Amino acid sequence: MSVKIRLTRIGRHKDPFYRIVVADSRSPRDGRYIEQIGTFNPDLGEDKAEINEELALKWLKNGATPSDSVRAMFNRKGIMAKFAATKGKESKE
Repeated sequence: MSVKIRLTRIGRHKDPFYRIVVADSRSPRDGRYIEQIGTFNPDLGEDKAEINEELALKWLKNGATPSDSVRAMFNRKGIMAKFAATKGKESKE
């Protein structure tokens, strides 16, 4: 089973709001997901996205692949840098 970290859309017509979720790659965009790890309001921008950093790192360590848009958010928040740093420490031990 391939697990992805991606956006699922909620909100009204022409007023999008997104949840950042961990989902099976075979499930539909707005369908079933495993866990919600944050939210994103495009009106406020990527910098204001709310992401549970601990859960994001947990899922990245377990092999989840972020989508391009989620990867960009993680880069801005510094989550990908922390993941790379912890990944390097684990391989040295």
